[in-house]
Amino acid sequence: MMTIQEHVPLAPLTTMQVGGPARYLGAAESEDEVREAVRFANTRKLPLFVLGGGSNLVVADSGWPGLVLKVAIGGITQTSGAMFEAGAGVNWDDLVAQAVSRNCAGVECLSGIPGSVGGTPVQNVGAYGQEVSDTIESVRVLDRKEDRVLDLDKASCGFQYRTSIFNTTGRGRYIILRVSFRLIEDGAPSLKYADLKEHFVAWPTQPSLAQVREAVRQIRRSKGMLIVAGHADSRSAGSFFKNPILTDVRFQDLTRRAESRGLQIPSYPALDAQRKISAAWLVEHSGFARGFTLGAAGISDKHALALINTGKASAADIVRLNETIQQGVQDAWGILLEPEPVFVGF
Repeated sequence: MMTIQEHVPLAPLTTMQVGGPARYLGAAESEDEVREAVRFANTRKLPLFVLGGGSNLVVADSGWPGLVLKVAIGGITQTSGAMFEAGAGVNWDDLVAQAVSRNCAGVECLSGIPGSVGGTPVQNVGAYGQEVSDTIESVRVLDRKEDRVLDLDKASCGFQYRTSIFNTTGRGRYIILRVSFRLIEDGAPSLKYADLKEHFVAWPTQPSLAQVREAVRQIRRSKGMLIVAGHADSRSAGSFFKNPILTDVRFQDLTRRAESRGLQIPSYPALDAQRKISAAWLVEHSGFARGFTLGAAGISDKHALALINTGKASAADIVRLNETIQQGVQDAWGILLEPEPVFVGF
């Protein structure tokens, strides 16, 4: 039977390390315990929030007035060939490490991303030329609306850039229990991303999956995007803003505005006739340098998209910095940056 705790501080359970307490908190290690938690919330008419690895959210200083459910379902199984199934509570990087150690390609560029397996489909997590939806076969969920467990295939998840049904049309309806991945046995590593190409440019032979994994972790560390205990950059939600995707018309307009200032916008083709723009470039060219601080919140000195808690920040400090940057970018370029983290309790 699952233990329900009362008045539990949430800040220590998040990488940003801000936010108030949960009225109730429970950790579910099985599908039955997840259903038990949902019943607990329903019978008491409590709002329910599902907490993963705590790496992609900002919790309000007032905390959460209902039940916070931490899905702690574990286990990684290689079912056949390069098929892997993992519990929602498994540390994401542990799954990547196991896949790479078994010479299965498809997620090596997603090394070092903090959080849990169950959190990755929600945002369709991506980095260095790979997205988790590239390999997802199915997602096992508890459908709260119909009170039944379902296995949703990839098409049913509605994956797009940083979105899925889990954070759009089906937000709050599904609790992710397990995820199945179809990887590529003995596959070649992905070297699409410029930083990776540059890292291996002088190599006489193609690097192994393990070497690419280590390179990705090194690059993430150099950009303050790897969780290192005790370091200020670890008190972060990772990349705080999504890269804007513009139509070709808007992109051309933005290019002309940049050229009038003697600037060139870094970009790459994305999603048919649209273009993805570097949010980091927009931030840095709107008056917000790396190392910028506003009260106890700031920008990492390694990466413009890493908003950090410098040590004693409140959630309100993080929100104020977020809004200040959004307004600055909108004033400078006419683009409203969309935050990546989930805001809880606001």
